[in-house]
Amino acid sequence: MRPLVLTVAGSDSGGGAGIQADLKTMLALGVHGMSVVTAVTAQNSLGVQGAWELPVAAVRAQYRSVVDDIGVQAVKTGMLASAELVETVAELIGATDAPAVIDPVGVSKHGDSLLAASALDSVRRRLLPVATVATPNLDEVAQLTGVLVESEDQLREAAAAVLSYGPKWALIKGGHLPGDAVDLLTDGSEEHWLRAPRHDNRHTHGTGCTLASAIASHLARGRSVPEAVTAAKEYVTGAIAAGFALGGGIGPVDHGWRFRQDAGAQ
Repeated sequence: MRPLVLTVAGSDSGGGAGIQADLKTMLALGVHGMSVVTAVTAQNSLGVQGAWELPVAAVRAQYRSVVDDIGVQAVKTGMLASAELVETVAELIGATDAPAVIDPVGVSKHGDSLLAASALDSVRRRLLPVATVATPNLDEVAQLTGVLVESEDQLREAAAAVLSYGPKWALIKGGHLPGDAVDLLTDGSEEHWLRAPRHDNRHTHGTGCTLASAIASHLARGRSVPEAVTAAKEYVTGAIAAGFALGGGIGPVDHGWRFRQDAGAQ
């Protein structure tokens, strides 16, 4: 049976991030992707022009429809918008016997807010404790913990601050630092440093969604957290290298880069 992965996130009308990026990633990695839409955004390569969260009842109904009938081997979260949605999703995940990858989305690639300030405490108290892996970028680390990371040496401090809220593992994404793209994965006892060359490509929309979905896909296949994160990092690095222009702003990463690479080799 094909592994089953559920994304709980917002829709990106431009197709570069959110639910759309998640499902493309899952398809590329050979798992069956399913979705719970938490919010709808009017979004393109230039930014987010509008966002509307769905009612809690609609989010809960979508989740129950999928989990109660089809089942899941992994869950991934993205944009949750409000404290009420954060707490509802945390409750649902806490009652689901599957690893959870929590991407605590706070702002879009263009700097548009995707999470109400009033929801931050709910993320800390309710959502992070149910995470198998939490995957904040440096802006989200600062937003959630107050830790400002300006160098690779500070990634450990950031990880410790995130782990204090209860996730089993923290993946601190250092992609905003200069030099190679360096991430730190740790559970507080063992550390895994993941390095990749930085590609000179501005078209990186959807990177965080893609990475979290790739981790969830590999966890659903039975890989350990370090194995899943390492494989996901390799996939997203290739997707960034193949990112392409779309519209007048920042284009998306290429979720199908391996398909095109394989086709070119034939």
